[in-house]
Amino acid sequence: MRAPLGRVDAPRVRPDLSGGLAAFQHRNYRLFFGGQLVSVTGTWMQSLAQSWLVLTLTSSALKLGLVNVLQFAPVLAFGLVAGVLADRVPRQRILLATQAVSCVLAATLAALTWTGAVRLWHIYVLALVLGIVNAFDMPSRQAFVGDMVAPEHLSNAIALNSSLFNMGRLIGPALAGLILATWGPAICFAINSVSYIGVLAGLFLMEIPKRERRVSSSTGVSQIKEGFAYVRATPVVALTMVMVAFGGIFALNFNVWMPLLAKIEFGGGAGAFGLMMASLGLGSLVGALFLAFKVRSPRPRRMLITAAVLGLSEVVMGVAAHLGVPVPLALVIVIVIGFAMTSTMAMANTVVQSTAPLELRGRVMSIYMTLFAGSVPFGAALAGLVSEKFGASVSIALGGSMILAVSLCLLIFSRLGHIEPATAPIGG
Repeated sequence: MRAPLGRVDAPRVRPDLSGGLAAFQHRNYRLFFGGQLVSVTGTWMQSLAQSWLVLTLTSSALKLGLVNVLQFAPVLAFGLVAGVLADRVPRQRILLATQAVSCVLAATLAALTWTGAVRLWHIYVLALVLGIVNAFDMPSRQAFVGDMVAPEHLSNAIALNSSLFNMGRLIGPALAGLILATWGPAICFAINSVSYIGVLAGLFLMEIPKRERRVSSSTGVSQIKEGFAYVRATPVVALTMVMVAFGGIFALNFNVWMPLLAKIEFGGGAGAFGLMMASLGLGSLVGALFLAFKVRSPRPRRMLITAAVLGLSEVVMGVAAHLGVPVPLALVIVIVIGFAMTSTMAMANTVVQSTAPLELRGRVMSIYMTLFAGSVPFGAALAGLVSEKFGASVSIALGGSMILAVSLCLLIFSRLGHIEPATAPIGG
């Protein structure tokens, strides 16, 4: 039986699903989490294998960075329109369509690679199409969390989503490194294609209650303007989005940095690359679980402090790579980077979603994702260019220095402006 109009399915409260696991009280969220756990692992396998395939074909840092540019640039063109769509059309339907298309794209790349027909332009075209799909997927998927759980469990669901994402980041690269070294990238792409079946099945099985939506005669452009007006009028959201935009440009270019560090700076192969990405995932998973179980209220000052830690640890990583420290020590630094990265981005997501009203959440999250994912192409191009000219160690140190400076400036500004939101506790 479907829940009454305007309500999220009422959970059965059980003692073992309180605190850090509160969101699992909702059947829809359990279905979502289970499907995504498999799919996210496959996505990380494909990401690692694709980066390694491009390096194998070209040995060019700049051409590797261009893959990220093509994969994330469409968010700039379509992200805001996708936000309006996410507030007008049931998000469950949007996600069914985007996940199905992503499945086909992964299967296509697997077939091209398996037959030996793959060329660099194939990877570029598929990355561009996937970027367009993701432009519509991301704001709907982010806002969809609020459709699956009760408001008091939203922050916990976001933290658990981050844990899920980083479990995939931990498991996927480790498996991909092993598979790459043994069978090559085609198997990674094929596994990713199959992994979408779990997501699609979970979405089909969900019973999402219809929500009352405001009947608006305004145009799509006017609705986009409403979203921007809200962001401008809400200092905590505006500050968070500035942090996210700078982070996307300077701090999160790991698909460019990590394969270059593994192959060139540390002289390793696909296995070393997988190990570095798995270490990044381990640190990220610890950070996400720490938020879910220990941090009761994610606030912008905490977010900015962890952003500063992220920048500092990236500077340390650049220096360590330049000095040629032993790989185990480098992996420890990568774990710290992962912890700080996830703590920062999960808190940013929670602050924005917990603050934005339901009727604007799709549009506000589309602005968030446009700034976050839309800044990645610029960051990837910059990281690739600097790595090409000066090396990956200089590139990551430069990126870390920039995000360290920005986070400290914003931290001073937030203290002067007394900016703190009234967010819901993560643990519910």
